Amino acid sequence: MPRQSETSGPRSTGTASPYDVARWCAGNGWPVHPLAPGRKTPAANCPACRDEPHSPQDCPCHPAGRWCHSFHAATTNPALLDAWWGRHPTLGVGVSCGVAGLVVLDIDAHSAEVPDRNRLLPGIPIHESVNLAGLASGFDTLALLAALRRRQSPADDDSTLRVRTPSGGLHVWYRTPPEGPRYRSSVGSSPKAALAWQVDVRSTGGYIVTPATRTSAGTYSPVGAARFPAVLPDWLATELQRTGHPVDHRPAQVPSPRPGPLRPARQRAHQLLEPLLDQVKDCALAPEGTAFTEKLNRAAYTAGGLIASGHLTDSQARDLLTAAADAARPHRSRHSLAVITSALSAGASRPLHFKGRP
Repeated sequence: MPRQSETSGPRSTGTASPYDVARWCAGNGWPVHPLAPGRKTPAANCPACRDEPHSPQDCPCHPAGRWCHSFHAATTNPALLDAWWGRHPTLGVGVSCGVAGLVVLDIDAHSAEVPDRNRLLPGIPIHESVNLAGLASGFDTLALLAALRRRQSPADDDSTLRVRTPSGGLHVWYRTPPEGPRYRSSVGSSPKAALAWQVDVRSTGGYIVTPATRTSAGTYSPVGAARFPAVLPDWLATELQRTGHPVDHRPAQVPSPRPGPLRPARQRAHQLLEPLLDQVKDCALAPEGTAFTEKLNRAAYTAGGLIASGHLTDSQARDLLTAAADAARPHRSRHSLAVITSALSAGASRPLHFKGRP
């Protein structure tokens, strides 16, 4: 689909409706899917998809024009945009980043327990002579990475679309060349692929909230004059390569569920997830120093893989994860929700399928 001008946007951010935003994104070739009204999470699945787990690729809702399974339902089809936002104007708008060829850096501004200095930038040891006083957020770690590479921090890159989030964070949008590499999503606290502490990567297996989307916490508002993503800078592409983010650029094919009764697989899914949830709940024993974020991230990442393989529904996983997080850190629900959402998206790129019989 042809792109609009790289400086164009959906009218003005103050007056653009979700339908305007969805059409603008689709016009740029970015598949979109609905978000729950007033929230930054995907709109709920239909009752059948909530009650009976199955692979998104095998879901009958997509051919029927329904939006089940989050970013898996993303589309640029004008008829579906009319059906979804034309009939439900309060739905928010999310973009499926990987299919759109987008890499979005989600910089977190939440204060959190700072890990050991050698875990701030995975794979880069930070010498004791480097003064880290005042470091508190993803803005700081991304600036540190840029300084080490003698580059401008992406947070200050006025050549590309940047969007301020209601919580004070920042989304920095980039695009990859049509035939260039594709990258996996990640969360900044992940022990596997991660770019920097408190900096999530939204790409394959993830989605991003569009500018002008309104939630109960506020509006996602563009910063500066740029209204279109610039090409991913070479130095950031190198960093993503170094930190294990590249994936096959072809769309991931999720295998169909194994034949036979679903109940044993569901039991095995819970058996895999329960110990991770228990680790999260055990963090209630101490107010800090328990690696709460990392444990919650690990549990949600695993749950994302179970959702993608059809062993759990999104709503089931979110209920379990939210309950565990609230039991451990009842006053950090916003932070927990951010971790859960990001890790579920990242885990969805690696479906978990059980081999053999239980």
